[in-house]
Amino acid sequence: MAIGLVALGAMPQLCAAQAERAIMVREAYIYIAPDSTSTRMGSLTPGREVAILETSRAWLHITQVDGTLSGWILDKGVVRASTPDGDKIVFGAAADSETEASRRYGRKGADKDAMRLYRRMAEYFPQSPLAGEALYRSADIRWQLEAFDVSSLPSAKERNPLLRAQINEEWMREVMKKFPGTKWADLAAYHLIENRVCGDWAGDPKCPEKESEIYEKYVREHPQSPKAAEALYQAAWRQAALIQMYKDEENAGRSSSAKNKAVALARQVASQYGQTDWGARAQTLLYLIAQDVPTYGNAIQ
Repeated sequence: MAIGLVALGAMPQLCAAQAERAIMVREAYIYIAPDSTSTRMGSLTPGREVAILETSRAWLHITQVDGTLSGWILDKGVVRASTPDGDKIVFGAAADSETEASRRYGRKGADKDAMRLYRRMAEYFPQSPLAGEALYRSADIRWQLEAFDVSSLPSAKERNPLLRAQINEEWMREVMKKFPGTKWADLAAYHLIENRVCGDWAGDPKCPEKESEIYEKYVREHPQSPKAAEALYQAAWRQAALIQMYKDEENAGRSSSAKNKAVALARQVASQYGQTDWGARAQTLLYLIAQDVPTYGNAIQ
């Protein structure tokens, strides 16, 4: 009898492995029978993946791929790999959820719905022109959620990055591996820098020295990146900060070298990206350096 019960309990899992899968782009109740007056067993949120075990008129007998519930749902808002324009439908649903999450009183959990929808879209429609962007957006949302948690930890201000909790890089590296040479890979690579910078400089010039090198290297390796202008500015700003830091250490030679490098980098940003915010900010930085105004610390002249 025990063996029979185990076998019976395993049947939904076995069926699910062979069943057609689909993505929910709406919230849906799961009923015990194909009847909206029957008992509700639970619900599904956008981005959840289901395995379709059987159909009955306007109903689908499903089991959650990433859960334990099985039951019946209305065959509405269930996108299959064969659904015409399915990639655009799922991507649009993800964008809707992402917008909802950005609202002050947006739907709770909308950010995670968007994260799942974007990822499912990339998995179900890997040849879609939207696949790279979808995978990146999913990774970006996950990164932001983890970064918020990491920033709240006591270790967040550690100067040594190795002593801080690290944001999981797996999802960004997946984007870089699957879509090399694209702007999505460039954007993913830029995120990784967050795990390599100091939590708090605390007046230590080694931090901006190292970080400036990291940002400059990023630009060399990703010259066409949408983040190239920002990275160059970040390198210039750190060199500008070193001007005062070296002065505080009474190291005039290194302060002068930092000034020259900050000016060269800021001019590059202003020249190459003059019509962007980063170009304008570089002009401001150049002005402050020329006026010998400290850009780091609490020095007020």
